Amino acid sequence: MLEKGLNPRLPYDTLKMDLVDKHPTASSFKIMLDKQRHHANRFMQDYFKYAKERWDKSHKPPDFKIGDLVLVSTLNLNNIKGPKKSKDSFERPFMIKELHGPNAVQLELTG
Repeated sequence: MLEKGLNPRLPYDTLKMDLVDKHPTASSFKIMLDKQRHHANRFMQDYFKYAKERWDKSHKPPDFKIGDLVLVSTLNLNNIKGPKKSKDSFERPFMIKELHGPNAVQLELTG
């Protein structure tokens, strides 16, 4: 198949359509494969809808304002010396200086 420019990616793609007409088992296999693919696709769409509804029900968008005090997580700060176990989880509160979108802020680190 590769010499003819066809690169099969799924089992469905490897079935030759002319074999479906020649052999009854290939025809029933194609029908079964189509039903399973349709069922899996429907199940995934239902799950995505359920997950979105569940997320939207409990998710609250952040409401940062200039002048609010926020804590900075030290999870990704590697410049703090000492064992990780004894590090504080958050640094002291810093004031928000500018907003850069709904989740990104610029902090005033001095003061």
